Amino acid sequence: MRVGVLTGGGDCPGLNAVIRAVVRKGIKDYGYEFVGFRDGWRGPLEGDTMPLDRAAVGGILPRGGTILGSSRTNLMKIDGGVERVKDNMAALGIDALVAIGGEDTLGVATQLHERDVNVVGVPKTIDNDLNATDFTFGFDTAVNIATEAIDRLHTTAESHHRALVVEVMGRHAGWIALHSGMAAGANVILIPERPFDIDEVVAHVESRFTTKYAPILVVAEGAHPKDGQMELSHGETDSFGHVRLGGIGQRLSEEIERRTGKEARSVVLGHVQRGGTPSAFDRVLATRLGVNAIEAVHDKSYGKMVALQGTDIVRVDLSAATEKLKTVPDARFAEAEVFFG
Repeated sequence: MRVGVLTGGGDCPGLNAVIRAVVRKGIKDYGYEFVGFRDGWRGPLEGDTMPLDRAAVGGILPRGGTILGSSRTNLMKIDGGVERVKDNMAALGIDALVAIGGEDTLGVATQLHERDVNVVGVPKTIDNDLNATDFTFGFDTAVNIATEAIDRLHTTAESHHRALVVEVMGRHAGWIALHSGMAAGANVILIPERPFDIDEVVAHVESRFTTKYAPILVVAEGAHPKDGQMELSHGETDSFGHVRLGGIGQRLSEEIERRTGKEARSVVLGHVQRGGTPSAFDRVLATRLGVNAIEAVHDKSYGKMVALQGTDIVRVDLSAATEKLKTVPDARFAEAEVFFG
């Protein structure tokens, strides 16, 4: 049996660990042959491949990024895209695909399965917003990186008596902001699920200054104020219809400084959150997901995504994984509010 493997969407710590587990398990236990598709869905669309054998995956467990490369190619927006993928798979002798990605990558995988392509999904996103799985690999690493950065910013903020606004990733879901903000003792956490009141934010910042401590605000890139309070501008749109975000941290720091008269600075962590070596938790989770993904292929359990539920790896329908985003519930945010102040 010949199996294709691809990684799509944003890069993420732990991708290489999944690839390694899929290939090693598949070769050792089932005698499968593997082909890597380069740059997400562009690979099968254009027939761009690289060999995946034991030598190719040697030593990649601790490496960040992905040896296969990635892209945000949406083959569903390309005329004849599905047919081209099917033709290329047939020409290459590919019997099944393991697609490793987030909402967009697995959304394409879902539609391919509905068009009779044998595909198994593996959940990947630092945002932790995929449905039907408790955690996605990459999230733990991103939270650890953000937490360390916020820890360091506490000292410089207090030294200069200034407010610091830390912008982290999180387009629709505020999991990284919530967890890193709680872990690092942030005074304000702003997430996309709860539009914020700028007056309340400024009042909280001012009260923090009266205690002789400098405020730290953690804001997800997708956080936004209540209607009519602040104007925000965004960038271009990608092939999946996502607007390029970024700028809420800078805009918020400007507003705080204008209203309070206190110095405020913004720090955008950006892609540093998704780069570098994965945490131990993410390496183990990625390995378990990879092993279970190739077992699903062996069982011909196509149209499924392997997921972490509790401490078990289970199989769920791809459609269930992508039908909605997993956002921060009000109850979880309310638990975090005891840390604020």
